[in-house]
Amino acid sequence: MVFLAITVTGLRAALRDSVNSGAAIWCGADALSGVSLAERQGAAVSHFIYDLGARDPDVLESALDTIEQHHPDEVVWMEAPPAS
Repeated sequence: MVFLAITVTGLRAALRDSVNSGAAIWCGADALSGVSLAERQGAAVSHFIYDLGARDPDVLESALDTIEQHHPDEVVWMEAPPAS
């Protein structure tokens, strides 16, 4: 299983869950910049050099393609936007 975190809140939730699940975590540069090194310690976090927070469909599709290349046949859980 792989988590794709879009926001700082989502990344923190993925970090908490990965302690038990061992899931890999991917995130955008914008989410990573809001989380301290201490919070990430011990977790396998890969990050893109670009932001994902705008949720541009083309950017997210590219991110998912990259994750698929690194984690073939894995289920990817992507953070959903908050309900309004």
